[in-house]
Amino acid sequence: MGVVVVPAAFDVAVKRDVFDRLRAGQRPVWIEAETGVSAKLVRKWRARVGGVIPAPVVVNARYLSRDERYEIARLRDQQVGVREIGRRLGRAPATVSRELRRNVAPRGRYEPERAHSVATRRRRRGRARKLQRNPRLAAQVQAWLDQRLSPEQIAGRLRVEFGDDDSMQISHETIYQAIYVRGRGELRRVLKADLRSRRTVRRKQGSRRGGGAISPDAPSIHDRPADVEARLVPGDWEGDLVIGARGRSAVGTLVERVSGYVCLLHLPADHGTTAVTDALIASVSDGITGAAGAIPAGLIRTLTWDRGYEMADYARFSNTSKVEVYFADPYSPWQRGSNENTNGLLREYLPKGSDLSTVTAEKLTAIADQLNTRPRKRHGYLTPSEVLANLIKQAGVATPP
Repeated sequence: MGVVVVPAAFDVAVKRDVFDRLRAGQRPVWIEAETGVSAKLVRKWRARVGGVIPAPVVVNARYLSRDERYEIARLRDQQVGVREIGRRLGRAPATVSRELRRNVAPRGRYEPERAHSVATRRRRRGRARKLQRNPRLAAQVQAWLDQRLSPEQIAGRLRVEFGDDDSMQISHETIYQAIYVRGRGELRRVLKADLRSRRTVRRKQGSRRGGGAISPDAPSIHDRPADVEARLVPGDWEGDLVIGARGRSAVGTLVERVSGYVCLLHLPADHGTTAVTDALIASVSDGITGAAGAIPAGLIRTLTWDRGYEMADYARFSNTSKVEVYFADPYSPWQRGSNENTNGLLREYLPKGSDLSTVTAEKLTAIADQLNTRPRKRHGYLTPSEVLANLIKQAGVATPP
């Protein structure tokens, strides 16, 4: 039986380099290629600080710096004594001894990144965080998390609704830290329960890819008028299907590009070409309605879809509704960014693998109304319903009865 060689622990300088790269926004797989530290281990180190990599701060020189803590860890791994460590750092031995006594990790190792984070929090003299000091603010944050708003949307909406009350202002970063950073009490677990992503650490979202089944001769997204791409005027929509379990059920989605207003199509029995075309014609003919009221025909000008088979009869829809239809390039979901983002949000309500044929039209209306009353950053934290209502008023077009 061969001898198993256990690799030595990574030098603290390597750990520091990994954390610097994480702070700069690099992904674990990139860090693995550059440093030799496995992506799995990088994620483990990142999890120890909750995925929130603290930014460097300037502090009084009497406090140990982050670099000094890494040097203490390096020398300690080399079995250098406390007095010698203090001499090399130009610090009193008592300072080094106190640092090791206070900040040794639960399993007996001295982890400099963790020690630096703990020491930074300790210097704040135990002052309770804003969410803990202000029950009214905490209750409002919790209420909006219950409504599935993101921390950034909450922070923006607080400025809209409580602009004159400083006690009701909080940054989205503070909310995220209350959710992700370890050791911040029961509030963290309560908040995390309602965060949409359900992640244990913060990370960037990936992208999705779409397919194609429409003739190359169909109207291309590149043929759309310039004002559609620039979002200069309202009335241009993006559409797609959210697919249920085993591809046997679906819900149609329509999103207005300027306001982000959402309409959901009920497709209980079929999501083939005929069923989708009929549902689209009925929706436009009856007047799309929801939290903003009825949308006039003048605000339904164009529709951009992906190249799925369900829109193969686009000519019949266009001739009947007088709405011009355009198709995105194959495998280019970002060209319908408003719709793609909305479909991602819909998965909170319509999870993958669920049977969408059982979802009633009333439930779809309720879901759409909740999305349409959610504040959006790009609108100064106004809601899509508020924005669309203003657009309808400015257009001066009579709404359907």
